[in-house]
Amino acid sequence: MTSVQPTMRDTANSSLYDLVGGEDGVLNLVKVFYDIVETEQFAHPLLLLHLRGNGLAHSRVEQFNFLSGFLGGPKLYVEKHGHSNVRTMHEHVEINAESKDIWLECMSKAINQIGLEVATKNKLMLNFTAAAERLVNRSD
Repeated sequence: MTSVQPTMRDTANSSLYDLVGGEDGVLNLVKVFYDIVETEQFAHPLLLLHLRGNGLAHSRVEQFNFLSGFLGGPKLYVEKHGHSNVRTMHEHVEINAESKDIWLECMSKAINQIGLEVATKNKLMLNFTAAAERLVNRSD
């Protein structure tokens, strides 16, 4: 799985999907993200949330489907489910500020591990943070 990083000139016109490395890049990001969720002690509360839901195998597939469209690539989640409303997707999950922060930390670590450029990471995290903040549905 080899991805080619766009040049600075290409970056301005590239979708986040392209900047991550297209299908292979998104697959890798999701794999590394969930590997972190499964193995890092700080991520244990997030792991428990996933295990109470449909499980990690399901989440890996659906996050790939969602992120493909969210990042500007094929709208796989919409094709499968008819929408990509993150609040609707997560309404069955109790998400507090701690869960949101853990999710963002896991994603930040995953982005670092796959070696994306800082500018790409910053764009991704800006989008992920905005989406994650909309998901908080309980206060503790």
